[in-house]
Amino acid sequence: MTKRLGILILTVLAIFSFGYVNPNYESPITKVVDEAAPAVVKIEATVYSTSYIDPFIEEFFKRWFGDIPKQYQQKGTSLGSGFIFEKEGYILTNFHVVDGAENIKVSLLDGKEFSAEFIGGDKELDIAILKIDPKNQELPVLEFGDSDKLKIGEWAIAIGNPLGFQHTVTVGVISATGRKIPKPDNDGYYTNLIQTDAAINPGNSGGPLLNIHGQVIGINTAIIAPSEAMNIGFAIPINTAKRFIDSIIKTGKAEKAYLGVYMQTVTKELAKALGLKTDKGVFISQVIKDSPAEKAGLKDGDVIIEVEGLSVTSASELKSIIHNYTPGSKIKIIVNRKGKIIKFEVTLGKSKETEKVTSAKEFMGLTVKDITNADREEYQIPEEISGVVVKNSKISYISEGYVIFRIAINGQKYEIRNINDWNKVISKINKGNYVALFYYYKGATGVFSFGY
Repeated sequence: MTKRLGILILTVLAIFSFGYVNPNYESPITKVVDEAAPAVVKIEATVYSTSYIDPFIEEFFKRWFGDIPKQYQQKGTSLGSGFIFEKEGYILTNFHVVDGAENIKVSLLDGKEFSAEFIGGDKELDIAILKIDPKNQELPVLEFGDSDKLKIGEWAIAIGNPLGFQHTVTVGVISATGRKIPKPDNDGYYTNLIQTDAAINPGNSGGPLLNIHGQVIGINTAIIAPSEAMNIGFAIPINTAKRFIDSIIKTGKAEKAYLGVYMQTVTKELAKALGLKTDKGVFISQVIKDSPAEKAGLKDGDVIIEVEGLSVTSASELKSIIHNYTPGSKIKIIVNRKGKIIKFEVTLGKSKETEKVTSAKEFMGLTVKDITNADREEYQIPEEISGVVVKNSKISYISEGYVIFRIAINGQKYEIRNINDWNKVISKINKGNYVALFYYYKGATGVFSFGY
């Protein structure tokens, strides 16, 4: 009995001696969450969807009347995250969280709710800015870090509202930088992304990715489908977002840069046909006159293989990379010129160049403008093509980037070279007329005709 009692006493002493490790330890992650969480917000946006409309009815409305009437649309809620970055109430989030939203509600950690105003954003960059009225309250804010200085393996902390579970915290590391993935709608690429294994789920979109100092290093944006992989999430580098904050707040839009080239993805077939010395990259078929590319020394026939340390394999990828910068930015471009590797420093120009003041008349839901050199690069419009380029369209058969170069009214054809021509011809159209719009898009021409 005495022996058993001795063993029991020794066991108890061992438990009390070794069972409680690091009694005064506090995780630095806990401190980050305590400081950062109050500035992270839950976003609920009222959106409308046409998911239950008969597709034939939907096509009819879009063709002749533009947007689907709201009485035929289904009302829903888009859930996401965001974070306050200025005490005036400015909030950063993803564009896709609030795209097309009518009412936006923001909730803070302490339970306070605000109606948010959509200030502006950019679909391609997937960045949006909202604003709430602090009402004389001092709002918590997050500090920006420097995403250009990230190192693989350093801590990454995500705070957001996955699946509506408010202020969920997940922790991991920076898995990689400079990642590129295609967008869900296959319209271009997300480029130069931060990859992390901190769990990111639907609802995390727009929330901050933080470093161990509590600074924002990225905006959580995308995940790989769980059926394909686990714990592979992506964030937009905060340095990308910082470039566009001022222009979005001032104008509602992101002022993006342009390079000034007609470009084509290099394939093995193209490389063999043209005798290129590489079968990867982006082929410059033509350098636009007086463009940033021409001023830097790029030439027809060059193959762009790298931009700012990022390898380039397709034309859409190159466009996305260039649009991550603002006008005036200096970037390094590496090209393969007949087998010789050459480095250039290019000062990028304005994507939205100075346009003529003349305003265009809207017609049938079409908003158009004069073609700029930036438009020629964006939509690959050859210099010999003149007309007006579509900015917005409610006609399903004509989209943004189409060039309208001729209009026919009751058999009479009119050439369209600019906004002045467009306004004159549109003024001639009356009810009962038969109209045909001649357009150019991505190397092909077509005609869209209708009774007005």
